[in-house]
Amino acid sequence: MWDISDEDAEVKVVNTLKLVSLEEAIDKMPSELSGGMKKRIGLARSIITDPEIMFYDEPTTGLDPISSKEISELILDLQKKLNMTSIIVTHDLNCAHIISDRTIFLKDGKIAYQGKIEELAVSQDKFLKNFFSNQIVE
Repeated sequence: MWDISDEDAEVKVVNTLKLVSLEEAIDKMPSELSGGMKKRIGLARSIITDPEIMFYDEPTTGLDPISSKEISELILDLQKKLNMTSIIVTHDLNCAHIISDRTIFLKDGKIAYQGKIEELAVSQDKFLKNFFSNQIVE
């Protein structure tokens, strides 16, 4: 446990909620939160301990495209503001485009491709083309 005064704890909570744009939700019950707000609360719970590395598992799952973009941009913003490394597992290519500076694709449980997502997106490799096009490449 932390040895922190009630006043310091409240300041820490309020500042963390501000980082995820939810300071107005401090007194809300979970049932009063939208899906996007719940994702941001989850982020706040994780960053309040000032981690050096954050691991995200499908952070935009279940969100509409607008909320997905907002969460992706928030992750990028937190990464910069808090100077932390983010590792993200996602199938959401829009999320990956927004957040990643290095992308790794797995195939059969092994690293098959790595590089900047912009480079991978124009690859002529059939495996990668399947991720970046609307049609399956035979």
